Amino acid sequence: MTQGHATTADFGRHGSGILPSHVLERLVADGREVLFAEPPAPGQIQPASIDLRLGAKAWRVRASFLPGPEATVAERLPSVFMHEVDLTCGAVLETGCVYIVPLLESAALSPGICGAANPKSSTGRIDVFVRLITDRAATFDRVAAGYHGPLFAEISPRTFPVLVRKGSRLNQLRLRQGAPSSSDTALKELHLRSPLTDVAAIIDGGLALSIDLKGDAVNGRIGWRAKRHTGLIDVDKPGALDPHQFWDPILADPEGRLVLDPDEFYILASRERVAIPMTHAAEMEPFNPLVGEFRVHYAGFFDPGFGLELGKPPSARAVLEVRSREVPFILEHGQVIGRLLFEQLTDPPPAAYGQGIGSNYQRQGLKLSKHFGEPR
Repeated sequence: MTQGHATTADFGRHGSGILPSHVLERLVADGREVLFAEPPAPGQIQPASIDLRLGAKAWRVRASFLPGPEATVAERLPSVFMHEVDLTCGAVLETGCVYIVPLLESAALSPGICGAANPKSSTGRIDVFVRLITDRAATFDRVAAGYHGPLFAEISPRTFPVLVRKGSRLNQLRLRQGAPSSSDTALKELHLRSPLTDVAAIIDGGLALSIDLKGDAVNGRIGWRAKRHTGLIDVDKPGALDPHQFWDPILADPEGRLVLDPDEFYILASRERVAIPMTHAAEMEPFNPLVGEFRVHYAGFFDPGFGLELGKPPSARAVLEVRSREVPFILEHGQVIGRLLFEQLTDPPPAAYGQGIGSNYQRQGLKLSKHFGEPR
């Protein structure tokens, strides 16, 4: 069937929702929706998303930008271009700099299919700011329904310099058929069928997540604060680094509080353990800045099966990348810091998050990115 004759049945049994892995694999094999300049890498298609790969070059630019509805990225690039970086053999992206990288994947979306992108978990946890850009885009991290054209990553390391190369995977793309549909009533019914959290669920515009500042009873650790002026992180080498060279541990305060220092980067964890049913995917909603002078720094995708174990309560905490703003801010144990928004898949995927597909964070507690070994 050609793309011009696509029907909703091509995308799963439900008329709308997030496209799962087996549908994505079939579409990619047919040369539809997402086009690959090179064959897909093992594990590139996740239960409800596609990892996007860096191309062979990066452009250092003097400022972040969006092309706007009347221009392409190529047309806007000369006004901000500084120099080109060859990624074929690897290159260092420096902190505080902004880079634009053409991706190996491009879009050829059907009229009823749109896309949303997020940094991968391992990218957010090392404070690398990554956003997707398309031609004629007015917003980051969105691919308009029916868009045909190239995809670009805007990359800005905030704390650690990183080594990347052609094929590195820093962000991911979800495809959606139709308009998103969710409600608190439907989410409460889903929670009754398949518990979403191991504590009483607060459902108000999504599933509320609160902060854990009591920590591990064994070591008292509640989080990590990033060090400045560290060594290099190779984004493609898991388990290679000593966490204590890059992070200072944070121990629990007897009063259950934590003062966030301005412009420091923290890894913290949710008080709740969560589970994502196989019928749904979730996304962390960026923190509402009206509630406090900090934010959960990167919204994130949660795949179907995350924290889900048959016959057991939800098993995985949400790991939170947190940064204060201009002033110190006090967090209290149990304070709500974000919400999970759930959306149905057009079909359940054949494999859950963590089932033989290279997932790094199933059953996680307070956990640094995959690049670091176990802390002492």
